[in-house]
Amino acid sequence: MEGGDWLVSWCVGHLVELAPADAYDPRYSKWKYEDLPILPEPWQFQVLPDTKKQFAVLDALMKDDRVDSLVCATDAGREGELIFRLTYNLCGCKKPVKRLWISSMEEAAIRKGFEQLLDSQNYDNLYQAALCRAKADWLIGINGTRLFTTLYRGKTLNVGRVQTPTLALLVERETAIANFKKKKFYTVELELQGLHAASEKFTSKTDAEKLRQACLGKSAVVQSISRKEKIECPPKLYDLTTLQREANRLFDFTAQQTLDYLQALYEKRLATYPRTDSRYLTEDMAAGLLALCETVALTLPFAEGLQLPVNAAQVVDNGKVSDHHAIIPTVEIAAADLTALPTGERNVLNLISIRLLCAVAEFYIYAETAVTLDCGGVPFTTKGRTEISAGWKATEQAFLATLKKKSKQQEETVSPIPELSDGQRLTDADARLKEGTTSPPQHFSEDTLLSAMEHASAEDFAALESVERKELGTPATLAGVIEKLVRSGFVERKKKQLLPTEKGLALVGVMPDSLKSARLTAEWEERLGAVERGEMTPEAFMDGIEKMLSELVKTYENVQPASAALSQSGRAVIGVCPRCGKNVVEGKKSFFCESYYSKPSCGFTLWKNDRLFTAKRKELTRKTAVALLKTGRVHLTNLFSEKKGVMYDATVVLDDDGDKYVRYKLEFDSKKKG
Repeated sequence: MEGGDWLVSWCVGHLVELAPADAYDPRYSKWKYEDLPILPEPWQFQVLPDTKKQFAVLDALMKDDRVDSLVCATDAGREGELIFRLTYNLCGCKKPVKRLWISSMEEAAIRKGFEQLLDSQNYDNLYQAALCRAKADWLIGINGTRLFTTLYRGKTLNVGRVQTPTLALLVERETAIANFKKKKFYTVELELQGLHAASEKFTSKTDAEKLRQACLGKSAVVQSISRKEKIECPPKLYDLTTLQREANRLFDFTAQQTLDYLQALYEKRLATYPRTDSRYLTEDMAAGLLALCETVALTLPFAEGLQLPVNAAQVVDNGKVSDHHAIIPTVEIAAADLTALPTGERNVLNLISIRLLCAVAEFYIYAETAVTLDCGGVPFTTKGRTEISAGWKATEQAFLATLKKKSKQQEETVSPIPELSDGQRLTDADARLKEGTTSPPQHFSEDTLLSAMEHASAEDFAALESVERKELGTPATLAGVIEKLVRSGFVERKKKQLLPTEKGLALVGVMPDSLKSARLTAEWEERLGAVERGEMTPEAFMDGIEKMLSELVKTYENVQPASAALSQSGRAVIGVCPRCGKNVVEGKKSFFCESYYSKPSCGFTLWKNDRLFTAKRKELTRKTAVALLKTGRVHLTNLFSEKKGVMYDATVVLDDDGDKYVRYKLEFDSKKKG
């Protein structure tokens, strides 16, 4: 785009990436333990295949004689800086650069940003931190994946700084569920003149039954009544992760589906930027909020008649906006035909519209009453709630009422308590015995896993004062991590549940703590922050990563893989290796021991094209191999004699002496020798 003295173009996300391993040496196209760790020096970069056209546009513009300087206007953060710098450097551009640093797309904010452009050198440390993070992720992914894949000789075992701890979360939860032992408990429940109260839990059914009989038909006396007025603040606006969680809870959308729908809305100018970790707006947006909320309300039929105040101060805070502000609808929805939107997009747009109206609404105020009764000398308790001011809940409930699927918020209703007074006697109690069992932890859904990923490293981060992020990865990457775990066969979806597969359980079982713990992310963030502040050199950061990888590879130098779930990779087990006792599995060209590729190698292999069988015009079938491994011999008929040109029967005997190749010998029947 051209206007005045300006040329404007874009990076459409990442245009340039770190080159693959085989770009440094063709031998890296094959994965070998001996080549690890792969530590590039110098690092190489390449243009992404599907963005070459736009890269060529930028390359030509940077070399255009009309251009004497550039303005970097990518996202105000690490990734935005990295995207621009890699493109600028690969184009070989040397022209001066200014930096536009804004988090809001309001016109006033953009104008102010252009008035306060700084030299690009002010952001050199930010770029170095971003590049360190990218290089470190490459090193962990390439070396970790190749290390465990070559160790187990199975399908690709993807390892990553975010992916592996996420898989570990799923495995830990599955282990807790498997080890959980249910325990029964019993309570006594009273019904008294419109009041429902319950005793504490009993582990003994006999004791609970005694109390039930002692209370049945008797009176209960009000011991205490406490009434407290409580306030629930409006919810914050959505960042990407909280939107993905809500969409999964209400509509069963996966995190990736929600991101795709939101991206489509963004491209249609109906929603703001999707990949944000902020839940606030910038101060310059406050003035336009009233008009935006009025526009949004007109698009929601169920909002008609609701009081919709706009308290902008509740959602505005410059200090809590990072690269991008929270996700909200845009004023463009007024002119759009929303009924023409695909259902998924319409549902996501409704969610962010409702959340905006709720976030700027009044507080929800209610009175909570707690009552303690005495019956049979035992305390019974009950709670009730009386609404004082519906506030933002009125808008939320109006929306939830339109959904076919009942939400947890709708189901959790607390009835008000009838008027009572201290010492009041309630007569003719109906007492019932209720049996229950303790519940195991629940399997992760996409909603709860995203929540766990957000808080997985909170404990590790707590000790790091300079680090604010308390989540694995970024909101933009979490959906992709889950999808990759599913594609790689480590996790499976079962209805709404995410469950680790046998392969996933096995992988976490062999992973070192350094790779499956969120602590690695916490430590990285601390050191990357030091690089940003100029307190640590990029070289020192990378030296630490390379040292860790070298030690990791060395640790597994003489490890004998023990996990069949990883090494078999779906291959059929046909028997036991006579040399080392491990499984023998079927490959494309042979039946081989799982430790064949280990260091040291067992070496046991039954080749399907072995000369003994091909010369006798027979196949080494799976059935034949099974028999050889089970008894050491197999009787075969119609073997061809090369010397005499006749057919004969014989027994093939496994005659293995541990040499490089497995040998066989023939035993003949006394009547039929060939």
